[in-house]
Amino acid sequence: MVVMTSKEIEEEYGMSAKEIESLSEDAEKGILHGEVRETIAGRPLMFGEEMKQVGFKEPVRRIAAIDARAKQLGMKRSDYLRHLVEMDLSTAGIA
Repeated sequence: MVVMTSKEIEEEYGMSAKEIESLSEDAEKGILHGEVRETIAGRPLMFGEEMKQVGFKEPVRRIAAIDARAKQLGMKRSDYLRHLVEMDLSTAGIA
């Protein structure tokens, strides 16, 4: 737990601790201040286009190797696989 002074709170959030406390009390009563916007769940569109899921099965040993290589490169499994596909398509002159 981080403890902040009143001055640090004011600098961080642009309002006093009392103002924040008042907003908190209102929120607990269901009174919200400010703009309420629609929340869209899921990953944002990449490249501004619709995405479809692609999946395939691999032996557990190969998945472990894929995960190990992705980790070496500082990537997640999905990013690593996307990278491999992009590199191959680029090499083939398709994408």
